[in-house]
Amino acid sequence: MKKKLNTRFYQNVGKLFYAVAASDNVVREEEFNTLKKIVKKEWLPVDDTEDDYKTDAAYQIEIVFDWLTNKDLDANACFNDFVEYKKEHEYFFTDEIKSLISKTADTIAKAFSGKNKSELIILAKLNLNL
Repeated sequence: MKKKLNTRFYQNVGKLFYAVAASDNVVREEEFNTLKKIVKKEWLPVDDTEDDYKTDAAYQIEIVFDWLTNKDLDANACFNDFVEYKKEHEYFFTDEIKSLISKTADTIAKAFSGKNKSELIILAKLNLNL
């Protein structure tokens, strides 16, 4: 039986995408706009999980990303939080989900003038952990 994704899953994915965008110490508007497009196009159709406000839980990705950007939190700490969450909830990470995470992270990294060294490093670390 396939486990249904939950709000915490989407929040942790949001942390990961923030870590990718913030890996070079600057989160650009282009990165956030790219994320919003991908959430609408790719993440909303993944499942029909809703948050406490009866909104598609996939929007938690954007909410958490935006919140972390405003708090200016450490990208490595957010990345490590995601890795810990993944280890504890491996059953959520199907091949389809891993592929979507990887594709989204890659697209965010390319959103502002291509990938830089810090983004390449975090993407390599992500691929090792997926």
